[in-house]
Amino acid sequence: MCSAAALLTARSPLPARSSRQLKPGCSQRRAPAFPLVEPLKGTLSPALLPSCPSRWRRVGAGAAQRGSGWQQLAAGVCFTPAGRAWGILTTSRRQSSARVPLLLDIRNTVGNIPMEWYQDFPHIGYNLEGKRIYKPIRNKDELDMFLEKMENPDYWRTVQDKMTGADIKLTDEQVDLVHRLQKGQFGDVHFDPYEPAVDFFTHEVMIHPVTNRPADKRSFIPSLIEKEKVSKLVHAIKMGWIKPRKPKDDTPTYYDLWAHEDQNSILGRHKMHVPAPKLKLPGHEESYNPPPEYLLSEEEKLAWEQQEPAERKLNFVPQQYRCLRAVPAYSRFIHERFERCLDLYLCPRQRKMRVNVDPEDLIPKLPKPRDLQPFPTTQALVYRGHTSLVRCLSISPSGQWLVSGSDDCTVRFWEVCTARCMKTLPVGGVVKSVAWNPNPTICLVAICVEQSVLLVNPCLGDKLLYGATDQLLESYVAPEEERVQPVQWVTATAEEHGKGVRLVVQHSKAVKQVTWHGKGDYFASVVSDNSNMQVLIHQTSKRWSQNPFRKSKGLVQCVLFHPIRPYFFVATQRYVRVYNLLKQELTKKLMTNCKWVSSMAIHPGGDNIICGSYDSKLAWFDLDLSTRPYQLLRHHKKALRSVAFHKRYPLFASGSDDGTVIVCHGMVYNDLLQNPLLVPVKVLKGHVLTLDLGVLDVLFHPTQPWVFSSGADGTVRLYT
Repeated sequence: MCSAAALLTARSPLPARSSRQLKPGCSQRRAPAFPLVEPLKGTLSPALLPSCPSRWRRVGAGAAQRGSGWQQLAAGVCFTPAGRAWGILTTSRRQSSARVPLLLDIRNTVGNIPMEWYQDFPHIGYNLEGKRIYKPIRNKDELDMFLEKMENPDYWRTVQDKMTGADIKLTDEQVDLVHRLQKGQFGDVHFDPYEPAVDFFTHEVMIHPVTNRPADKRSFIPSLIEKEKVSKLVHAIKMGWIKPRKPKDDTPTYYDLWAHEDQNSILGRHKMHVPAPKLKLPGHEESYNPPPEYLLSEEEKLAWEQQEPAERKLNFVPQQYRCLRAVPAYSRFIHERFERCLDLYLCPRQRKMRVNVDPEDLIPKLPKPRDLQPFPTTQALVYRGHTSLVRCLSISPSGQWLVSGSDDCTVRFWEVCTARCMKTLPVGGVVKSVAWNPNPTICLVAICVEQSVLLVNPCLGDKLLYGATDQLLESYVAPEEERVQPVQWVTATAEEHGKGVRLVVQHSKAVKQVTWHGKGDYFASVVSDNSNMQVLIHQTSKRWSQNPFRKSKGLVQCVLFHPIRPYFFVATQRYVRVYNLLKQELTKKLMTNCKWVSSMAIHPGGDNIICGSYDSKLAWFDLDLSTRPYQLLRHHKKALRSVAFHKRYPLFASGSDDGTVIVCHGMVYNDLLQNPLLVPVKVLKGHVLTLDLGVLDVLFHPTQPWVFSSGADGTVRLYT
């Protein structure tokens, strides 16, 4: 027996193989050089044959014809491309002198792809020549596999190669490798994990140091960075930001699945379970010896037989027997049991959840109106004198004088307590709006007449007061340079001065509303225009006007100053915009949920506003709560013309074209968590409908719980 070293002979180089066209699906990698074979004379022992990889296959005429094993053939040594001897190629004893053809590499060349792609194909890949490698025929059933498992001693070490589909028998070395890996050991047999470690730095103190570098200064000075980190950690622990870790609770947690069920219910876990209805208990007619009145006559029996089974009152005919032993078996026993079973599992049963609600509980509990007094209840005075619609009202800060503007081109000043007309001022046009200056130290009224705003001193009440007002207006000094303004400030003529007119602010279009700021120096006017010149703000002391908006945001209906803060409310047809005058920016945009806003009023506290609309709605807004209405009140039947808040009492009122004034209690609480309480308390009637118009303006007295209303019937009415 020759040694393996003697078998390794010199190899001669092969000519380069010509490149072939590969089929689609084949890997386009370059085929490795084939191992070279040196033929041997004679036969070799099987012990010399090392485990040859599955990808090397011997191919030759003799081998193909006889299908011999490795034990029968020996022809040469098989080399890998790296020059390592893999195995010995053999040939038949009868062909020992013949030279064996080159070993062909038929390994699968599909590349690194999932082999499941070839599940439905008869082949499993392609060889280097581009030809299909067919799957080995596997027609073994479970019985064949079981027999093979019982009979083949190497069954336990046989695995299938996914790339070629062939069975491979693992060698002893490979089995040992698997066993080692299963035990968690190293794959290499010769690796020693417990070899002694090299002690580079010994425990013995050496004469010479490893490094001769002097120690740093920072090695013996406390670190400032570490001190800062520690102080931050200590601070975080004191503040409670860092908490010690809680010890893990290893006790198992159990959950009660039925914890939230009703304990009183019979079947708590089956909420919708309805028990089956019980069978009717047997009566006298089912007795074996029923009373004579329960027995059927011949006519009744005939009628019972002619009836449909579903229409019969009894599903059997009562019969009489002399004793219990004479009773035969019930013929319909099986049918009735079967029908009962069908009823139990086929009949749909569902519990209807009926809500027993008392209708009275759905109505909100509101306080009684008599508990919310004082509020106006009866008509006290009627101010007569105007001959046409009275469109607008305003009252002096003291509550002593009332001013009204009408379509009869006059403005009338009334004494509140007596309903006496103190003064009538003809203005030469329809009066759309009047506003008394809210500053108690100034006696001045702004009146909208066509394209002008008249500033009138009515000269009523304290002589010192209205005299000081004239002095204040006359102390104005015109600036040296004339400024460009959107309006013209004109001093009244002598004739107008005699009537009480002090200044005329001339606009380019008709003015429909005027309102004062709380301090009494500024007032705003609204012009009937669709441009950005709709709203103008004027300063009386400097006779200066300005346009606060660059572009139009819609048709402006009315404007208001906030009573406390520098806010400005602008109501268009559908929205109310809140502007900050200091920051000159839009703060909020309120959605009124109305088709056309007609009027607006603000609560003295400044956090709530109400809007009336022509579609009979009154919207209450809580500015701290939302941009949508807190509540929509639909008490009126026709369009709302005016709304108003009382300055001291929790009251607000609305006037409508249905000729009524509805007074409501509107309590706003200091507690932000408590919603406002809105309760309608009184419907005030008195105005006569004229031209389908009713109440055109409402106004509260500044100190008393009284309300004024002006109507289309040419009257002003006071309710107390």
